[in-house]
Amino acid sequence: MPRQRSVLGVPLSGDNRPTVTMSLIAACVVAYVGQLISPQVTANFAFTPYLGWSEPWRALTGAFLHSPTMPLHLALNMLFLWQVGPALEHALGRARYLALYLLSALGGSAAVVLLAKAPTRVLGGAAEATAYQSWVQGVVGASGAVFGLFGALLVINRHVGRSSTALYAVLAINLAFGFLYPGISWQGHLGGLVTGIAVAGSVLALRSPARRPYQWAALGLILVVVVGVVVAKYLTVPVYYR
Repeated sequence: MPRQRSVLGVPLSGDNRPTVTMSLIAACVVAYVGQLISPQVTANFAFTPYLGWSEPWRALTGAFLHSPTMPLHLALNMLFLWQVGPALEHALGRARYLALYLLSALGGSAAVVLLAKAPTRVLGGAAEATAYQSWVQGVVGASGAVFGLFGALLVINRHVGRSSTALYAVLAINLAFGFLYPGISWQGHLGGLVTGIAVAGSVLALRSPARRPYQWAALGLILVVVVGVVVAKYLTVPVYYR
């Protein structure tokens, strides 16, 4: 019997529940409760460029943490995830959707590293070290991953001829907040957005049955590129600061 397929040619199962989206939301909520119980959760798993080389898992774990002093940070990210996640999970399939989310989270962390001002020599004092605050500043939040979902949705909407006007407005407002208000990582937003566009574009370009087996190779290549550019940046930084 022929199987039903999504707009991207992904075979559909009989279970249409957004299982991955609900699991991601649950993981973020559980992590947030852990942060409230113990500040060590934030200290040990938040992403910081300074620690990214020696503790690379932080590039991913930081995307499941949120500001313990600002519940709205968690609430907004989970709201956006719930609004766009189920549709993308249905279009991409659960495995590709999870890959999109995780790659976008890594892409957000990669952009934080690439755009942070890193020391190129041993610093001479506290005043000089202040200029490199972005290198030691911790970053938490699912925003990079959520912006990746936004980017993927833009690509899919264009493919099916659906308007993205409202989505462009949401992106513009959130990116503007990132530039205008301190403490918001616009770098992570930008990195996640670009990565999400790349992931969805790759899946879309390889959606035909003959090319579909190469989708995972394309996603693996995106991962290699993200890791490669970050490693290249770290190699320009003195060993004392990585």
